Amino acid sequence: SKLIITQMNIRQIPCYVCAYEEDGKVMELRFEPVGEKSSLGNIYVGQIENIAANIGAAFVQISAGEKCYLQLSDAPNAIYASVKKGDRPLKAGDEILVQISREAMKGKLPAVTTNLNFTGKYLVLTTGDKKFGLSSKLSNDDRSRISKWMEAEVNRPDKEFGIIVRTNAADASKEEILKELEYLKGLYHKAAVDGRSRTCFSCVYRTEPFYISAVRDANSRNLEEIMTDIPEISQQISDYLTSNSPEEKEKLRFYDDKLLPLYKLYRLETVLEEIQHEKVWLNSGGFLVIQQTEAFVSIDVNSGKFTGKKKMQETYRKINLEAAKEIARQLRLRNLSGIILIIIRKRKLFILVEKLLSHVALHPRSHHVPRICHIIPARSLYDICHQKAYCNRNQRRNDFSRCSCKKGFGQRAKQLRKRQIYGTDYCCAKQVYEKDCFVGFVVFDEFL
Repeated sequence: SKLIITQMNIRQIPCYVCAYEEDGKVMELRFEPVGEKSSLGNIYVGQIENIAANIGAAFVQISAGEKCYLQLSDAPNAIYASVKKGDRPLKAGDEILVQISREAMKGKLPAVTTNLNFTGKYLVLTTGDKKFGLSSKLSNDDRSRISKWMEAEVNRPDKEFGIIVRTNAADASKEEILKELEYLKGLYHKAAVDGRSRTCFSCVYRTEPFYISAVRDANSRNLEEIMTDIPEISQQISDYLTSNSPEEKEKLRFYDDKLLPLYKLYRLETVLEEIQHEKVWLNSGGFLVIQQTEAFVSIDVNSGKFTGKKKMQETYRKINLEAAKEIARQLRLRNLSGIILIIIRKRKLFILVEKLLSHVALHPRSHHVPRICHIIPARSLYDICHQKAYCNRNQRRNDFSRCSCKKGFGQRAKQLRKRQIYGTDYCCAKQVYEKDCFVGFVVFDEFL
């Protein structure tokens, strides 16, 4: 795998682009306009503007006129910059330390949390939960070995933060882990301890540029090369690797070819064009239709131009397996999360595709983002999706019109193919089901 960092114009705006390539395909893509720095992960001294108890939230100002959304369930762990009088809940005017957990999007305010995180290559320090945790991707031997190294720190009676061991720690020595622990402790004291005495709206901690975060978060075992054609960024990455991961410095390569820019070499323009379209073609001739709504993301698998020369069951099997692998890539490439509804062909293939998606799409080995996944069979979803089935040719208006069959209206539809369409009060209900036609399931994908 390779990490590619370059600069290109996106809609005539110069942007830094960071792409992660695996097996000749771009799997992840991040970009940021040149000169603009993301506020994600920054820690501020915010002031409570008002409490909305009916929705369990508070609105926090982090600068003049800039409001953020805070879930009140985080409030018990809040670090106060102002003096808190007694054991009382938050109120308007309180000054607390907050970290931006989600930037503003689609008209929504930025979200903040009082659970402050300080992320390194091997460890994460957190102020919310003061427990010790290890990545589920670590082997039992690695978990046992690292737990012994951290035993003294974990058993301290006066500990002020929790520690989470990341997957990258599997390849780290004891000295490297303890060195990073001291570094993260320094960040914690500078932001969470010294930040209490800072004035309101101060930024007490600012995250590194997103391309440095990409280098830090990349899985060391799989990463073969870090390539960039920007001299300033190459120097920044070199300095970072020298101080944090000297053994990784040999992977850094500066690309210097004026005739063929790095973004053209890896066809990043084509990838950017791809993620802007709903339809994604598969090699077999089938295609995916990916539509993102306010409530969820829907992915529909279609056979398209693919016909095949084998039996129908084998044809659908091949399409679904290919689609599952491509869905895995699209989830990462488009950074999709939340409720994801996937509709595949043929019910009898559900178990096979469910296993493949669980293993490949939702838990990719090289993906550093932890996920919570629940797959729900579509038996209950099936009726809901087809609840309003009726004969359109006899429906003149979107109401209970009398249809030409003279049976009146309000008559409950009869059972169709041994499946009751519950709640359908139209007569002349048209049969919309075909045997083994659709299968859907819902995936809840949330960041820990």
